[in-house]
Amino acid sequence: MNKFLLRALVLASVNIAVFADAQFRTRNRMDKLEDFDEQKFSWGFYLNGNRLDYRIVLHPRYGSEGNQNLVKSKESYSFGAGLIAKWRLNDYLDLRLEPGLQFAQRQLIFDTQSNDQYAAGTLTNPPFTPIPLTDKDKTRDIKSTLVDVPVLLELHGNRWYNSRPYIAAGVNYVVNLQSNSDSEDDNMQQVFRSTTHNFAWSAEMGIQFYFNKFKLTPAIRGTFFMNNEKVADNATTPPYWATAMSTLQTRAVMFVLKFE
Repeated sequence: MNKFLLRALVLASVNIAVFADAQFRTRNRMDKLEDFDEQKFSWGFYLNGNRLDYRIVLHPRYGSEGNQNLVKSKESYSFGAGLIAKWRLNDYLDLRLEPGLQFAQRQLIFDTQSNDQYAAGTLTNPPFTPIPLTDKDKTRDIKSTLVDVPVLLELHGNRWYNSRPYIAAGVNYVVNLQSNSDSEDDNMQQVFRSTTHNFAWSAEMGIQFYFNKFKLTPAIRGTFFMNNEKVADNATTPPYWATAMSTLQTRAVMFVLKFE
């Protein structure tokens, strides 16, 4: 190890030690917002960034050919915001209601031209007239505006100076305002339909930091839909699109910043 690197390591170690001593020594140190968590009810808001994708279970006949998956999902990144209502149950448990609005745009890619081989019909699908799939037919850009209402049970530890770790889990009721579920058009008219009312489960972990005027909580949350979001195409539509999928479910990973 050369002398320059050794000196840099020693200097960095000293700086870290000084910083840690300044942050965590108990002498002349005051905890911030000491009585904040004693409130029965409290309020706040949050901002979040999302990574959204679909979990797809393919139809064994129309969704795959050999070892090739004929339908794929392309993930996207988006954002959202919401409100926080907290009900203190005891020293270690809180119940949280965190309704929010999430915006998303995802893409489904259908490489299903090979389904022409079933044009004569099967036991589950009537005969159809094959059509050549254009690039526009093969992709569906799906915009979603989601009203997300999670109810979370939070378990937290004791405060360590001005921070406190926690984990939380719960269920969500999610309304997709752009589902097109009531549309009479389907994928033959370039309209992708999904369910409006959905249910999901969520798990979250983070650390709460206490400042003079507010509490800041960075957290990671995973949300996974439990119901099948797919709405079947009309009976006269060839099995290039919705028929190629048995199950379609949203899954999301969120980075959340909460302010209380």
